[in-house]
Amino acid sequence: MKKKIFILFFVFCSMLLKCQFLDTLHEVFKNKSSIDARLESRNSFINNQIISVSGLRLGVAFQRKLRVGGGINWLKSDVQENFYLQNENGKIDTISKYLKLTYLLYYIDFVFYKTKRWQLSTPIQAGTGLSWWQINKTYTLNKRDKKYFLFLYEPGITVQYKIVKWFGLGADVAYRFAIKNNKKIGENLNSPTYSFKLLFWIDQLFFMTFPQSKITKKYGPAEW
Repeated sequence: MKKKIFILFFVFCSMLLKCQFLDTLHEVFKNKSSIDARLESRNSFINNQIISVSGLRLGVAFQRKLRVGGGINWLKSDVQENFYLQNENGKIDTISKYLKLTYLLYYIDFVFYKTKRWQLSTPIQAGTGLSWWQINKTYTLNKRDKKYFLFLYEPGITVQYKIVKWFGLGADVAYRFAIKNNKKIGENLNSPTYSFKLLFWIDQLFFMTFPQSKITKKYGPAEW
C-alpha cells in the first residue's frame, strides 16, 4: 500500500508541474547557458539491501532554472547471490555471483521554486543500459555472462539550501521504475532512491575569489 502511495505521489507532482514548466520554458531558453557537470552517488534498495549507484553527468544549465544533459551510472555496491548448477558428475555446485548494472542517463531538471537560499526542483531522468550476473567482483565484459537490457525511469523531487554563494546542502528523493526483459532482475531494481549532498558551485567561488578577472567580467559576478 505504501509503495502505491509513493508512486502516485510522484505521478501527481509531475502532472501538476507540467503546465508551469511549459509556460516558462520559452523564457528560460532566452537567457545565457552554463555547463552543468556533476559527480553523484544515490542510495536505493535491491533485495531489501541498501545499495549505492554512482554516476557522472554533463549537460547545460539555463539561468539556473533548467538543466538538460546526459551521463553514465553504475552499481557501486556489492550485491551477491548464490546460483546452483549441476556439474559433470551430476552433483550440484554452488557458485556465488555479483549483480552488475550500468546505464546511460538522460535527464532534465526544472526549478519551480527559488529564493535567495532555497530551491525546489523536479528532476526527471531516464536511462538505457544492461544488467548481468558475474563471478568477478569488479566489472568485466565477459561474453559468457548473459546481459539483460533495461529501461529505467526516475521521477523525483530535489531541495537545496545555499549557505553561501558557492556552497550549500541538498537532498533528493525519487522512485526508480525498471522496464526489463528479465523479470527477476527488473523487479529487484524497482525501488525508492534518495541522496544527501554537499553542493559546491566552483564558478561562483571563482567569481568571488577573482572579481577582476576577464572570466568573471564576462560570465560573472557571483550571485545567489
